[in-house]
Amino acid sequence: MSVDKDTVAKIAKLARIHVAEEEREALAGELNNILGWIEQLSELDTEGVEPMTSVVEMDLPQRADKVTDGDIREKVLANAPEATDSFFAVPKVVE
Repeated sequence: MSVDKDTVAKIAKLARIHVAEEEREALAGELNNILGWIEQLSELDTEGVEPMTSVVEMDLPQRADKVTDGDIREKVLANAPEATDSFFAVPKVVE
């Protein structure tokens, strides 16, 4: 894929950034270089390579999955302008 000045202008418009006319040619060259590197990467054989989430292999610590609501419902509802049946009451917004 090749990027030209018109494509740079379209990308800039979609990204809602201003790119001056005299900068478009240089940006087109830079984008073409980036796309060239991506094409080189796509030629690599990645069969059998596990996906990584980090460059350092490590196990993340896990915690027990338990409910910790704090049991402070009354304190939380004390902040509400209006409460009904242990819930925040809000004005109706849909008719």
